[in-house]
Amino acid sequence: MKAAARRIFGDTAFIVAVLAAIGLGTLVYIRLGGAAVWTALRADMRLFIEIGILVPAVLLLSAFVQVMMPKSLIERWLGASSGFTGIVVATLAGALTPGGPFMAFPLVHALYVAGADWAPLIAYTTAWLLLSVMRTLLYEIPLIGVELPTVRFVACLVLPAVAGLSARYIARLYRPPPRKPESGGEC
Repeated sequence: MKAAARRIFGDTAFIVAVLAAIGLGTLVYIRLGGAAVWTALRADMRLFIEIGILVPAVLLLSAFVQVMMPKSLIERWLGASSGFTGIVVATLAGALTPGGPFMAFPLVHALYVAGADWAPLIAYTTAWLLLSVMRTLLYEIPLIGVELPTVRFVACLVLPAVAGLSARYIARLYRPPPRKPESGGEC
């Protein structure tokens, strides 16, 4: 627990973010007054509570996926030997994954720890970003009609495969870091 806290609070990005927030908060106070600072803090607290509820639930889901999915299944369908099939499977999974980054990225992490290769994970992430069926059906088509989302979807259809194949090539030049299972459990 102490190591995790030291890793989070000792991280350069965390320190820079805290210092930037303090600096911008001070600037808001000087330019707009205390009421503006309190307005920003109230809005931030609502977001903090929403994320504070969502993130642990999704991380728990990710941990369950990591433990429940047989490593042999992940390696077969998404591992280094899965070939182009792994990229296609990952692309379909990414396009069908609902939710935002708090859902997708913990799942990517769980799959990586369980044995998935870079190429399918890059294809998954790219498909989730570009081909999200849920986003297209729930937001794009109702807001801007069917034509533009359809052209965007078709134009982006090959990009997850291109990204996955590129990642496979890059992984040959740059060795990915070793997989480290989370402490306290087998993968």
